[in-house]
Amino acid sequence: MGDALIALGGAFLAAGLFARLGSRVGLPTIPFFMAAGILFGPNTPGIILVENPADLELFAAVGLIMLLFHLGLEFSLRDLIDGGPRLVGAGAIYLALNVGGGFLFGFALGWGLAEALVIAGAVGISSSAIVTKVLIDLERLANPETRLILGIIVVEDIFLALYLALLQPVLGQASGAVESFALVGRAFLFLVVLFSIARFGARFVERLLGSGDDEELLTVVFVGLAVVVAGFAEEIGVSDAIGAFMVGLILAETKQSSLIERLVLPLRDAFAAVFFFVFGLSIDPGSLGPVVVPVAIAVVLTLWLNIAAGIACSRINGLGRRQASNVGFTILGRGEFSLILASLAVAAGLDDRIGPFVALYVLILAIGSPVLASRSKELARLIPARIFPTRGGAKEIST
Repeated sequence: MGDALIALGGAFLAAGLFARLGSRVGLPTIPFFMAAGILFGPNTPGIILVENPADLELFAAVGLIMLLFHLGLEFSLRDLIDGGPRLVGAGAIYLALNVGGGFLFGFALGWGLAEALVIAGAVGISSSAIVTKVLIDLERLANPETRLILGIIVVEDIFLALYLALLQPVLGQASGAVESFALVGRAFLFLVVLFSIARFGARFVERLLGSGDDEELLTVVFVGLAVVVAGFAEEIGVSDAIGAFMVGLILAETKQSSLIERLVLPLRDAFAAVFFFVFGLSIDPGSLGPVVVPVAIAVVLTLWLNIAAGIACSRINGLGRRQASNVGFTILGRGEFSLILASLAVAAGLDDRIGPFVALYVLILAIGSPVLASRSKELARLIPARIFPTRGGAKEIST
């Protein structure tokens, strides 16, 4: 028990101290949380705080749950319903460009169909955790394009739940077409049930939460709800992140939502640091050399596809080029879903280059996305102004 406590405390301290250095020069915290994990993990010479990343796996899972739970609280179901067709269209454009481009790139590598499908998901779907953290760090939750970004994230999260189910036969985790369809149907039913609760069950949930007069008990209850539903989602083959997001979406419709949002912030910030620290622990610098060139190409490809998606999605939503830049660079980060796919590919015995490829790719974009997003106002000038004619709702007031 003492070793586990030292490892957890060391993770908090290392992540916090490294991130403090970054904040002094105006950089986001995410890359520094991960850098702490790399430097103090088992794959790097020197002090090893955590020998086995699995020791902190549960705490990392709680960090992801808190991040996505808070994101759900910030996202109004009413806004999603009101802007449904446009938000779904934006998400579809983003996925078509990025997942489609990733699939073609996977084939170009010559690694086979199964590997191409894994690469398509790994490079095509952004990290909800990183995107959420970037929006929080840059104080952009109130920006006009943030609703669009969150809409894309929701569509991505729904897509990835179905994508994971569809990949089961390819990765050898489903015995045939019948089981594969059952996995997809189960994921879809889970999402429909939770959306229905968010839409029509707010009163019942409010009773479960209580009046909110006792903040201690309210905190215990909403944390319990988020973790239980996330765990149930994981058990039935749906991402725990989606379960946590949906709980946040449900509680956002209750009278206690503002109080819950305030109470969850310290939990989110603390455990999110552990999540990114553990991500750093999984990276072995020694295995990255052979995949440097493919990763460099993939990063450039993703950058261009994200900019194109940001422009297209912003145009159909009446936004300007600064918002297009914010969208493209904010959703650039890749993280937890890419790593999950890589681990499944390794377990299924696919090409052994997939693991190092995804690790280096995710690290570069996890570092690059927050940095580029923080400079998106300046980078917006590189987008030709003629793409966004000044008319209608082309808004340019944004940070």
